[in-house]
Amino acid sequence: MPEKKSYTFSEIKQKLVNYCVYQDRCHQEVEQKMRDFLLIPEARDEILLYLMQENYLNEERFARSYIRGKFYMKSWGRNKIRIHLQQKGVPLKLINSSMEEIEDDDYAATLKKIYTTYYARQKGLKEYQKKSKTISYLISRGFEYDEILRLQDEL
Repeated sequence: MPEKKSYTFSEIKQKLVNYCVYQDRCHQEVEQKMRDFLLIPEARDEILLYLMQENYLNEERFARSYIRGKFYMKSWGRNKIRIHLQQKGVPLKLINSSMEEIEDDDYAATLKKIYTTYYARQKGLKEYQKKSKTISYLISRGFEYDEILRLQDEL
């Protein structure tokens, strides 16, 4: 088994700064990273406080960038994004206030695009089967059932 390298307090602090600079992180991710370094609670608290004071660790910024990334890059719906943020320990109030990062027009357009593309790929099925499979797919992507039905009425 490889021997664990030991670091000084300032080296660990710098590693965690770099970890947060590379990509926005939530508190849970940073705390997990600190557990890897086997820090004493006082050192952990001091680093956490430093990261927040220097704005390397900002839960709201993390939530907003996470929402933008998952929606605009991966085309996830609001429900899936919300669940994943909750699993990362982000408070529900913060999640709800950060959801404004998704423009309603963009959301509707993305939902419509995914719906029509997926629906068109369903071959050899009856109409109701194609609709049913498409609805199930969109729900698994995190889109709201009532939004899907509203879109279906428009199409």
